[in-house]
Amino acid sequence: MMRGIASVGIGLLASPIRAAKAPELRMVAAYFFDSYGTLALRQALRYAGDDGFVASLPQLLHARTHAPYDNIIWNTWFTANSEESVLSTPQGNSVLVAVHGGGIFAKPERIERTLRADMNRFNAEGLTGQYAAKIAEREASNLLRGKLPDGTEIPIYPFAEFRTGIANLPMRYGVALDFEAAKNAKNGYESFDVLQEEPIMIVRAGGSEPLAAYLEKAKKRNNRKMMGNFHRLGGIDPAQPQTRILKLGGSKGGKGSDGSDQGLGRGYDIDWGISAGGLVDLARYVAVAPRNPAISLQNLDFQL
Repeated sequence: MMRGIASVGIGLLASPIRAAKAPELRMVAAYFFDSYGTLALRQALRYAGDDGFVASLPQLLHARTHAPYDNIIWNTWFTANSEESVLSTPQGNSVLVAVHGGGIFAKPERIERTLRADMNRFNAEGLTGQYAAKIAEREASNLLRGKLPDGTEIPIYPFAEFRTGIANLPMRYGVALDFEAAKNAKNGYESFDVLQEEPIMIVRAGGSEPLAAYLEKAKKRNNRKMMGNFHRLGGIDPAQPQTRILKLGGSKGGKGSDGSDQGLGRGYDIDWGISAGGLVDLARYVAVAPRNPAISLQNLDFQL
């Protein structure tokens, strides 16, 4: 018996050890819709896991720039993992800080805290009269220094530096833009030439070059002449720290891209462009994560 065991052991040692072939992984995107936005974000974060991400506005625009017009990325609207906060600096200046890749409201729990807060206008939490999310002075102060509630620290680039181009932007970062410059941005449908030069559009798109590439692709769809760029900065109190989530409009066939209303209300049947919305709306997030296509149903042939 001992000899038998020994011979088996020698035979195993003599044979080459072949490591199992690692599964082929590739980044796969999925979108998550819910009439209660927090639930959509929870699903998107669960899909993304530790190795993926929920798409920011620059990432959504990048995907569109490289996708055909009949892809769903063009044919409906999406909620971006990007937000714009109005803050006051220690020197007393008002600024708009855009964060891409997840900011103060990167976690559903923080959104829930706002939505469940007492709506009394004197409450330090909850929503403003224009339905932006109020943020605490400490959150505002930390954001100016690149510190987020989940413990992440991100770079905050001044707009003047950001406009010239930042090499190798990280997944999460912020851009600080003078509030007056942001407030004076065209609010509504504008020509592509105007939008190309708008500071707030450069910030929203992730830089001048990505913006130019997206606008070039967008204007060729149905020979468009205009695109929407919406904000509510002209009607708010900049002394109140507050945050809005960015959204990207889209519709089947690009209807309404020139600003015309098809009759069902903005956001459902028309492509309104880019806007900053509240937390109480519907949400449709895109999450991207590594997946093994060999075990997915997506590419199987079911046709008999």
